[in-house]
Parts: sequence; structure tokens; C-alpha cells
Amino acid sequence: MKSPICDLLGIEFPLVAFTHCRDVVVEVSKAGGFGVLGAAGYNAETLEIELNWIDEHINGMPYGVDLIAPTSMAVTDDNNSAEEVAAMVPAEHRQFAANILARHNIDTAGIYDNQRSGSGFLTSNKAANIIDVAFSHPIKLIANALGVPPRYMLQMGKERGVAVAALVGAKEHAAKQVEAGVDVLVVAGTEAGGHCGEVSTMVLVPEVCQYVAASGVPVLAAGGIIKGRQMAAAMAMGAAGVWTGSMWLTTAEAETSPVIKEKYVQASSRQTVRSRARTGKYSRQLRSPWTDAWESEEAPEPLPMPLQSMVSESPLAKVTKLAEGGHEGAKQLATSFVGQGVGLIDSIQDTRTVVREFMEDYLEAIERMNATLSE
Repeated sequence: MKSPICDLLGIEFPLVAFTHCRDVVVEVSKAGGFGVLGAAGYNAETLEIELNWIDEHINGMPYGVDLIAPTSMAVTDDNNSAEEVAAMVPAEHRQFAANILARHNIDTAGIYDNQRSGSGFLTSNKAANIIDVAFSHPIKLIANALGVPPRYMLQMGKERGVAVAALVGAKEHAAKQVEAGVDVLVVAGTEAGGHCGEVSTMVLVPEVCQYVAASGVPVLAAGGIIKGRQMAAAMAMGAAGVWTGSMWLTTAEAETSPVIKEKYVQASSRQTVRSRARTGKYSRQLRSPWTDAWESEEAPEPLPMPLQSMVSESPLAKVTKLAEGGHEGAKQLATSFVGQGVGLIDSIQDTRTVVREFMEDYLEAIERMNATLSE
């Protein structure tokens, strides 16, 4: 296809797949798209293992890495010991989370024992270590999911010829990213799973494309995009391709819990919620009694990132594990990040099939558009 993204990344089709599963990264890239490994939760050693595996299996096809190095966090390199972070989390928040589990017949003893002080969010020093690992591999793109990429990432990208991308949810954010020198803007509407803004994809993409047109920085549209026809619409609005995430969560290769996969397949587009209660910043996830409780008037105010994750992730990890074992209360509570496009997912398929059907749907949409022109 003719697209600045295809030229920049050396790919056949401008379908970018964000996923935490290395198998999905490999299969998407082999099928002509571009796999991006979500590196949140990895340290330098574990990321090295994952990227080595990808290098050995991807047959030289291009791929990328996505990090979460927020512009601002409550935790810094000066206060990120386990004891210091634990002391920042009020007992009220942990108790509220424990009470939700208890109401669903889940034993809450020890749910916060051996909790990691960190999270998938990187402070400056940690970010530099992870960035070094990423750039030691033949990546074609590196992305920052929250805020302007660290200066070190931008510098390394220029030196190594690796495109640097950033996710934005508002026009003013796009302006800051272009000024900082990013190579690709991922413009994510509020429909997106995970961290998202409040403007719809249909409005935000043309708004940003028009605003940054003079800069020449290509835009990848994101947010609720599951079908090829949506990519056709995004490109008609000025995007050079799409960035997708939720559609890969239900692939056969994805490491998503089988319980969560089944909930995704059964869910409608109305069964997601945008809330600060998972990470401290607004993110979209599957609605469940867990998310309902945090949206109630009795819930404490969510803590700033990454402290809210210290409240939510351990209980939810236990919920998922128990749900996989058949615990009914846990199955009700189970939730994870997903976009509103989940309503367009109705089955579990292998990654190659998902890519092929997406491409076919795009071509059919283009044919329908061409048919509207008079001869």
C-alpha cells in the first residue's frame, strides 16, 4: 500500500498491532502488518528475553516496542523503594478493594503481601535502562504511551534511525509531541482500551491531522478500531494507518486469561467504562462489579499514578486466577483493559486470520467508496 507509515516502517499494510504477547507481535509482522510489544511490566532482564525470542522467530520482519514513561508521576527515582511507595498508599484504599472481594466470597488474606513497589510505569532511570535494551535489538519503532517521550528516547531514535511514536488524546497534546520531535503520532479516541482521553476517534483524528498537516508527521488512528472498514474511514480522515490493541486480546495466541477472553467475546460496546480507578489516570476497561464499586459514591478518590495500580493490580490478579479455577464470585468481578470496539469481536481466531480478514474488509470498504463516484 501507499502510506507514509509503510515507507517509514518497511511494511506492506499500515496495520500496527499493540500487544503484550510476543507470539502476536511475530504473527502480525509476518502477515504484513507491524507488531508492537507492550513492554509495561518488564524489567531490563525480562525484556531482553522477550526481544531475543522475537528476533529468533520473526524472520527479519520489522517490529516495535511500546513503553509507559509518564511525563509526571507520584513516584520518582528518589522515592521508589518498596517501603516508600507502600507508605504512600492509604489503608482506606486497600481496605475498600478488599471489601469488594470479600462481598464476592473471596478470601482477602495476604492480597498485598510481596507486592512489587514498581509497576509498568517507568521513572527516569528505569526508563533509560529499558530504552537501552530496546535499542539493542533491530526495532523499527519505539513508542511512549503517556506524555512526551523521554529526551533520551528521542535522541536514541535519531541516532539509530528508529521512529519514535507517542500516543495522544487531544489536539494540544499533539502540538507538544510535534514540538518535541516525535516521528509518528498515535491519535487515540476515547473508544480506546487502556489509557484514553475524552474525544471520539471520529472527531479527534481529523482534528489532529488538520492541525499537524504542515509538520509532515504521519498519524496513526486509534480507538475502537477492529475492522478494516474503520481503517478506510480513518485514512479518509487523513490518517496514514491505524494503531490497534483490543482486537488482539481475543486471538488464539494471546496470553489473555481464557475467562477474560470469553467475557470480551460476549460483551457489547456499552459494557466498558472509562475510569481512573485502575491506574490513577483515565483508562477504559471491561465493566464488572469491581469497576461499578469504584464508581460508586462510597469509593475513595483514586490515587495518582502509579499508586492506584498498587491498590488495584494485586486484588485483580487474584480475581483472575480464581476465576480461571471456576470461582463464581471471581468470574463476576473479572475485568481487564479493552476498548469499545469489543462489541465488534464475536469469536476467538488465530492472529493470521484476524490480519487477513482485516485486510479483506479494508479492500471491500475501498470498493464501496469507489462505487460512490460517478463514471
